[in-house]
Amino acid sequence: MSNADPVEIEKFSQVAHKWWDPLSEFKPLHEINPLRLNYINRHASLAGKSVLDVGCGGGILSESMAALNANVTGIDLSDKALQVAKLHLLESGRQVTYRKIAVEDMAAECPDTFDIVTCMEMLEHVPDPDSVIASCAKLVKPGGWVFFSTLNRNPKSYLLAILGAEYVLNMLPRGTHDYAKFLKPSELAQSCRNANLTVSDLSGMSYNPFSKIYSLGTDTSVNYLIACRRD
Repeated sequence: MSNADPVEIEKFSQVAHKWWDPLSEFKPLHEINPLRLNYINRHASLAGKSVLDVGCGGGILSESMAALNANVTGIDLSDKALQVAKLHLLESGRQVTYRKIAVEDMAAECPDTFDIVTCMEMLEHVPDPDSVIASCAKLVKPGGWVFFSTLNRNPKSYLLAILGAEYVLNMLPRGTHDYAKFLKPSELAQSCRNANLTVSDLSGMSYNPFSKIYSLGTDTSVNYLIACRRD
C-alpha cells in the first residue's frame, strides 16, 4: 500500500456502485473502452494470451479483454470496486480473476508471468508512477507487451481535462484529476526505457465535444496511449 493514495482509493470507492452504469461518472470510461481494447488487440492480439490489468477498477477493460478470449487477471486496491467487478461477472458470464494486491507486491510474487500487462488511467492517481511502471515491466514476460494510458501535462490538457471535463461539461466529478500528476509523453517514455521497455507506439485519444465521439490519432496533447515491449 506504500504507493497508493488513500484519498484516491476512497474517491473511486465512493462511486464504485456506478461503475457499470454507462450514464454515470464512468461514462467516459465506457466510451473510450472500445478504443483502448482495439489498440491493445491490434498490437498484441489478445486471444489466448495471459493478461494482467493493473488498476482494473470495476472491470470494464478486464471483461472486454476476456471477451476476446484472453486469460485475464485484474488487480486493484479498492475493495468496493473489486466487489462490483466480481458481481458483474455473474451478469456477463465472463471469466476474470480479481485480486486485491498492489502491483509492486504482484511483481515480487510472480515476475515474468504475463504476455500482456495493461495499466490504463492509473498513473495519474498514484504517488510514484515510476514504481508502477517498473513493476509492470517485471510482471510481463520477455518480449511481452505493456500498455499505459494517461494524461499529458500542458495548458491544453488543464483546460480540457480539468476545467472542461470537470467544471464545464461535467463529464467527470470535480477533483477527479490532479494536474500536477499528469505525465508528459516524453516523461512516460523515459520511465519506460528506464524499466527496460522499448516504446513501440504512441497514440493520442481525442474527444470532439460537438459529436461527443472519441477517436485515436496523432494528437497526444491531452489523453494518450503508449505501447511497449519488454527487452
